[in-house]
Amino acid sequence: MEMRWEASVEAQIRSAQQRGEFDNLPGAGKPLAGRGLPYDESWWIKSFLEREQIPSDLLLPTPLLLRRRIEQLDDEVRDLPTEQAVRACVADLNAEVLAWLRNPSGPRVVVRPVDADTVVQRWQSNRRAATAPAEPAEAPRSPARRRTWFPFRRRAA
Repeated sequence: MEMRWEASVEAQIRSAQQRGEFDNLPGAGKPLAGRGLPYDESWWIKSFLEREQIPSDLLLPTPLLLRRRIEQLDDEVRDLPTEQAVRACVADLNAEVLAWLRNPSGPRVVVRPVDADTVVQRWQSNRRAATAPAEPAEAPRSPARRRTWFPFRRRAA
C-alpha cells in the first residue's frame, strides 16, 4: 500500500516537472536561508514577524507596552495641533493604564497614570522652542583680565 502511495506522489512530481511548474521559482539556485546557524526554537515566529513586518513591541506584556507608550508620549503629542488634542491623547493613555491597574496581568511593573498638565507644559515649551527664531550669536568677548596672585600692591616705606 505504501508503494502505491509513493508511486502516485512521484508520478505527480514528474508530471509537474514536465509541465515546467518548478521552473523559475524564487530562490532557485540560492542557498537556504539560515543554513549553518545554530538551531533556534522560535525561528518560525521570528521569520513571521520579519516577513509580515510586524513590530516586535506587540509581543511585550501589557505593563511594558504601557511604560513604553508613557516614555514616548512627548514624541506622540509633538505634532498635535491643540492643547485639547494633547489632553485627549493623555486621557486615552490614562484610561488604558487605569484599566490595567484594575485587572493587572503580566509582570509586576510600576505603571502610573500620566499628569496631563505636565505633558501640556512640555508640549507648549517644545512648540515655543520650535517656533522661536534662532538668537544671533554673540560677539566674542575679549579675554578676561588676569588677576595677579596678590590683589593689592605693597607700598614702599
